Amino acid sequence: MDSLTQAALGAAVGEAVLGKRLGNNAMIWGLLFGTLPDLDVIASPLLDTAQKLVFHRGASHSLILMILASFLLAKPLAKLWKQQKITPARAGVFVFLTWSTHVLIDCFTVYGTSVLWPFSETRVAFNHLFIIDPLYTMPLVISLIWLAFYRTKKHLKKRRRIFRWGMGLSTGYIAFSIAMKFLVSAAFDADLEKREVSYIRRMEAPTAFNTLLWRSVVERDEELWVGYRSVFQLPSTPVRWTIYPRNTDALVPYENEREIKTLKWFSQGWWIARPHAKGVWLADMRFGETRTHGAKPGMVDSRIMFSWSFRPDEERDRLRNTRPLGIDGKDALKRIALRILGKSEQWEANPRLAGIPGSFPEFLAVED
Repeated sequence: MDSLTQAALGAAVGEAVLGKRLGNNAMIWGLLFGTLPDLDVIASPLLDTAQKLVFHRGASHSLILMILASFLLAKPLAKLWKQQKITPARAGVFVFLTWSTHVLIDCFTVYGTSVLWPFSETRVAFNHLFIIDPLYTMPLVISLIWLAFYRTKKHLKKRRRIFRWGMGLSTGYIAFSIAMKFLVSAAFDADLEKREVSYIRRMEAPTAFNTLLWRSVVERDEELWVGYRSVFQLPSTPVRWTIYPRNTDALVPYENEREIKTLKWFSQGWWIARPHAKGVWLADMRFGETRTHGAKPGMVDSRIMFSWSFRPDEERDRLRNTRPLGIDGKDALKRIALRILGKSEQWEANPRLAGIPGSFPEFLAVED
């Protein structure tokens, strides 16, 4: 999740564990420890693009590190808070909970985290939340700001009531996202079964900033099918699937390169590739795409959100991000809102794959 969410969640945990003894200072300490796992970005200037993908949400998000940090920091923090009578056990619990809730909420996104590092390289991802979701974050932020105005012990009951409302709404939103994913997943499954389509695996994740419009990616041999469904659609409404050829042959000349191996691992196999004049382009299909007006009416250009260009002849960083730039945010949100309400013309018109360096947009097949 984004830094604001992690800071707010850490502050909320600080309030829950230490608020009775430290007052508003508990939220400040929680904010600090809630953002610690993401300080791995400090090393970014020293790493190339592929190394950043491995390092971010890697060891700093592992279960073994959060346990180790809890033991090592328990006594120093208890000594710091001796006057407030915070025991080492409570200080250790505080560190573990702020760290682990940070990692846990990250696991609800598509990006995933290396919870089991160094014993497993597989990243845990539940795919229930977009990486930024104001409907989860705002109840926490509002309740924490409200709490800051009640500093004395005589307001303890009111502080607890405000805290429960904030945490309750945010936690309830996660429960809502789980229910919505179950609902749309069943509908996607029914649609594919009705078509008698066989596939290797399938995943669903919400679109940007909401849990009402969901995106399914289906792996079928040399194709990835992408479809959308709003929670307001009837289960019988057919899905319009956009078919993205994987083009695995494009990676054959580079399959032993470190950067390509890293991208295959990072994308968990959900990738497509295209050759270009200076190397190869590769996109991670888990994270969705922007859809904008194409060159003609009734056409939309699909630009994958997480994509890279590998250029083997480059001297330094041979991997470059090719994420869409200059996208009209208001237009994108408007399109999503209209699609949620069932108006699919501007979202699922005739699609083209765009954004590949040095290449013309590629027309994509659909399955209605």
